[in-house]
Amino acid sequence: MALIPDLSGSASVLVCGASQGIGLALCEQLLQREDVAQVFAVSRQATTSAELAALAERHGPRLVSLDCDARDEQALQRLADAVAADCAHLHLVISTLGILHQDGARPEKGLAQLDLSSLQASFATNAFAPVLLLKHLLPLLRKQPATFAALSARVGSIGDNRLGGWYSYRASKAALNQLLRTASIELKRLNPAATVLALHPGTTDTRLSQPFQANVPAGKLFDPDFAARCLLELIGQHGPAQSGSFWAWDGQPIPW
Repeated sequence: MALIPDLSGSASVLVCGASQGIGLALCEQLLQREDVAQVFAVSRQATTSAELAALAERHGPRLVSLDCDARDEQALQRLADAVAADCAHLHLVISTLGILHQDGARPEKGLAQLDLSSLQASFATNAFAPVLLLKHLLPLLRKQPATFAALSARVGSIGDNRLGGWYSYRASKAALNQLLRTASIELKRLNPAATVLALHPGTTDTRLSQPFQANVPAGKLFDPDFAARCLLELIGQHGPAQSGSFWAWDGQPIPW
């Protein structure tokens, strides 16, 4: 299967959130592909990541590690400039950015636990950072074909919300979905072969999910390698005709 629909030749790929979990697994699997020429691995501490350094030892210049805090627009502009100096076009950008109980965010059980700082932290990473990443990389996505995929979450679905709780996380992922849907409409005008996808990887064994894994049904806690394989399959199966849509790891659409 092609990395993205209608791809001819080798791809340049950027993964944001690349130093751990699903992002690191994506980098490993992308570098194993013959149709991937280069992977830009982006995170706040990408250049000091032992895991990324180990990948670089195996794959040499095909892996480029770049430090960037995606919540900082100046850092995002520097990132875009650095990538543009090395690459004329990005074929695929994957954002794995997301927090639930880090950096000031927390999974509230009720309204009494809500506070402004937690809401702001959740929205800054879960909603604002991915769309600002897209904004700054847009000049590199204007040639055909190009896909921007961001990790959302099923709990961000308003139609599927039956349990309540997790106010900040749910709302920030719902906001991300709307931002991606809106961006997909603009990108369709700028580049008819562009695709924007919101993807739910399932509950994966990462730092984000660790405090809550006891409640996960048997067989529904995935390792990062499995989640990364499912995500790459979804990306390869969905092109411009599905741009602006929301998909689960198993290929099923998720209601907004």
